[in-house]
Amino acid sequence: MLTRLKDIFIGIGINLQFFTTIPLRRELPMEQKHLSYALYSFPLLGLIQGSIYALFLFIAQTLPLSDILVALVLWLVLIALSGGIHLDGWIDTSDAYFSFREKEKRLEIMKDPRVGAFGVLSIIVFLFVRFIVLYELIGFNEKIYVWVILIPFLGKMILGAYLQALPAARESGMASFFKQGARKGIWLAYVLFLLLMGLFLLFYAKELLLGYGILVSTLVLLGYGIAGKLVKNFGGITGDTLGASSEGMELALWIMVLLLHSFAMV
Repeated sequence: MLTRLKDIFIGIGINLQFFTTIPLRRELPMEQKHLSYALYSFPLLGLIQGSIYALFLFIAQTLPLSDILVALVLWLVLIALSGGIHLDGWIDTSDAYFSFREKEKRLEIMKDPRVGAFGVLSIIVFLFVRFIVLYELIGFNEKIYVWVILIPFLGKMILGAYLQALPAARESGMASFFKQGARKGIWLAYVLFLLLMGLFLLFYAKELLLGYGILVSTLVLLGYGIAGKLVKNFGGITGDTLGASSEGMELALWIMVLLLHSFAMV
């Protein structure tokens, strides 16, 4: 039991080292079982990130700052905590996708360290839209903290789901490396995570259950659609397309929360 618990913490640590700027100055083992626990713990990674976002949001709102400055703080923390690793994937994937070339050429474009016009335009639009959505939701009372935690929780699930279900576009790279940890039990674990979060909301924030159900449905339906695009246009997943998928999914969920709020559903 203690060994398994240790392996779980190692899996979480691997995710923190790879996908956040949280300083873990310890060399962690990267055996197959540890990569499996890393995949299992992607939702926990999202909860950790979301909790940090919520903490900074709370601190910013206790200071004499305008809503636009509070939104700027949250916007910057979202970038800083990830170290921009997923945003880099968004840029490279955009350059490759909008080149409208064959799969092999798109994969070459993603490996090119230079940034093209489509990459620049896409990241400007992405960051601008995210800032506007966050600004619109800042005055969302205490509910904003729940969504700030929930959206990374749901968004990070897409990483594990794609690593489990989709082929790697390359024989090497981050996607191929993490796919070594793929296990069928991950699906059951993710369903349990979703149910446990639903139970938590049932007892502590029942009024958000409908919104949560809509976000989960968005995650599943949009995730399925993105998966088809990845296979069709890239032949599978890479580290870049995984990062782009996670960032894109979280932005889509933020937009959905804004729409639900606009129609007084949450």
